[in-house]
Amino acid sequence: MSDIAETIETLYAALDARDGSAMAACYHPQARFRDPLFDLHGEEIGAMWRMLTGRSKDLRAQVADIRVTGEGRALAHWSAAYTVGGRPVLNEVKAAYRFADDGRIIDHVDAFDLDAWARQALGGPGRLLTRLPGGPGILRRKVRKQLNAYMAAR
Repeated sequence: MSDIAETIETLYAALDARDGSAMAACYHPQARFRDPLFDLHGEEIGAMWRMLTGRSKDLRAQVADIRVTGEGRALAHWSAAYTVGGRPVLNEVKAAYRFADDGRIIDHVDAFDLDAWARQALGGPGRLLTRLPGGPGILRRKVRKQLNAYMAAR
């Protein structure tokens, strides 16, 4: 297995173990992370993973289909299963990675169906919110506010 594939395996093994600090160690200090809800840089990435893993009591994650696609680049599919407010969530994610020379992730982009996630995690109001003009922006601002509060408390 390549060093790149091993780093990706380590990232999701740490997610499955709900170890946000171990996840943060997989990222270069100048890394960028993007998904439908977050656009983060540097320390914010580790804070996000620590916040998310610290909240969940039943999170299970796995990674599959890791493909090293070129010099310092890879793709993977990963999934996370957990509950939010008693509602089961299964988030299926396609990820793209670029690695720094030191072997850590420098760029990570996750793609998933925001509407499906919101329907599961937030119920009917979440689904409605993703379909309203400006609704996804409301969700982004809400999670950003939560992350800022989490970071300020530490």
